[in-house]
Amino acid sequence: MSTTSLGQARNLSVCHFRCLALLLASLAVAACGDAANKSGDKILIKFPHVTAPGTPKGRAADRFRDLVHERLGEKVTVEVYPSGQLMNDDDSIDALAFGEVQMIAVSLSKFDRLTKKYQVFDLPFMFSDIAAVERFQNSPSGQVLLDAMTDNGLTGIAFWHNGMKHFSGPDPMTTPAAADGLKFRIMESDVLQAQILQVGGNPQKMALGEVYQALQTGAVDAQENTWSNIYSAKFYEVQDHLTESNHGYIGYLVLVNSEFWASIPDDIRAELRAIIEETSAWANAQAAAINQEALEKIKASGRTTVVSLTPEQVEQWRVAMRPVWTQFEEAIGPDIIEAAQQASR
Repeated sequence: MSTTSLGQARNLSVCHFRCLALLLASLAVAACGDAANKSGDKILIKFPHVTAPGTPKGRAADRFRDLVHERLGEKVTVEVYPSGQLMNDDDSIDALAFGEVQMIAVSLSKFDRLTKKYQVFDLPFMFSDIAAVERFQNSPSGQVLLDAMTDNGLTGIAFWHNGMKHFSGPDPMTTPAAADGLKFRIMESDVLQAQILQVGGNPQKMALGEVYQALQTGAVDAQENTWSNIYSAKFYEVQDHLTESNHGYIGYLVLVNSEFWASIPDDIRAELRAIIEETSAWANAQAAAINQEALEKIKASGRTTVVSLTPEQVEQWRVAMRPVWTQFEEAIGPDIIEAAQQASR
């Protein structure tokens, strides 16, 4: 057998093994859920995430846990694992599919390998502000996106905001030319990779927990993030300049394992959904204040400079990055992009 054939056979075997394992795990989760329901045992929800407790996602996860304890404490226990203590984002998606954890809140940028629809949230300068994002997410087109991965055994139950993204680097990012030749840390996203390439940068996909050291050692020169992440991860300590660009959005999709969710008794599941809705409204209302507070602390530190783009400079960036929309329009869906644009008008 040729080397190519051996490789194909090996890949096929791995695929079959993973599919079988996923099926067995799903059956096991369903069986365990049924057994717990019949015996009256507490339902356990393990909820890992990678951000610090004080970030928008960290506070939302803790509030969800506390409300569940308050209202369903005798029936449900929520264990929150912040700051990547249990696993990183990519591993948590697999762990959720296999039933090793029951709930996650992962950046919308991380689902490229499962669906291209969420790439709309990564398109540069797609949304004018958080209010526009929220209008789109609450629209019929946005709500349909919650179910984009049900075929993968994952059910979306809410969107949580972090905030709008800003650039940092060795110089102010006042024009696209400032990005030329810089090594940019980005999340796992083909759209984010394309946007950096579009302005002459060198994108480096990297987990959040690795970024501080990479910036400190010069392994990467620049990055993009929300004020809350820049502050909590202390990126401002190792970046000379921050640019308030509002060029993109970071938000999270709250997901549950579909089999696990279906195994929960109807009354408990309804109360959990109500708690998620209450938590989401609270968290999304808090996100802007948390980011503003982080920005003020960054400025007060004196460790970096912060500049804002003028309307003319924003337009230069928008024009430079607009070809990325065309590049991903077919994969995302023109109807989704149109609905997102309508939300920003």
